[in-house]
Amino acid sequence: MKVFVYAADGYYYPGKDRKALCAEMHSYIDRGYTVVKMKIGGADLAEDQRRIEAVLAEVGDYAKLAVDANGCFNLESAIAYAKALTQYPLFWFEEPGDPLDYRLQATLAEFYTGPMATGENLFSHQDARNLLRYGGMRSDRDILQFDCALSYGLCEYGRILDIVTSQGWSSRRCIPHGGHQMSLNIAAGLGLGGNESYPDLFQPYGGFPDGVRVEGGYITMPDLIGIGFEGKSELYAEMRALAA
Repeated sequence: MKVFVYAADGYYYPGKDRKALCAEMHSYIDRGYTVVKMKIGGADLAEDQRRIEAVLAEVGDYAKLAVDANGCFNLESAIAYAKALTQYPLFWFEEPGDPLDYRLQATLAEFYTGPMATGENLFSHQDARNLLRYGGMRSDRDILQFDCALSYGLCEYGRILDIVTSQGWSSRRCIPHGGHQMSLNIAAGLGLGGNESYPDLFQPYGGFPDGVRVEGGYITMPDLIGIGFEGKSELYAEMRALAA
């Protein structure tokens, strides 16, 4: 079974300039990814535009770029970013404001016609229902990122999917947050649209079992029982040490 994955990183670090950011993003292309994601909102709008333009110049012939604000904007700044980002061919504009501020999310749809993504900080089917009712999300382009490993258990995530499909959405528009094996296996098992990936972050928990490689933006699920933690040697050693 093949599953779409994208590379999430692009954080702000002291001394990390645009050249370093571009090198980081290109390293994911070299590892087979076709979508990369970077953070925005940690600098002013003009600098973030320069960062975006630099990355697009670096990866634009090879991959798509998504941007993630981690909910940092109020309505005024979210609209300013939405207007500025419209000119770029972004894969999506992620979580511009407070995850429960459905009015902000709905208002942005008036200013940003490209794909938007949100939902990673909504964990119940009631929250999912309210996002789809009041958040202005568009089933033909937007992405739902409900975290299947944090959503009060797999049964509750099933209820979230019931809400999603009852509102006319395809479950393929669900690409969960959480770049680890548990989220990846759930996304694969439920036939979702893909999963986030942390190739370098949060090790040894992020990433894939040993030997799994990204090819053309997809990984092939390994033949392991259950979640398959034992297939990632560094993670398995960490878990054994914690259990000792």
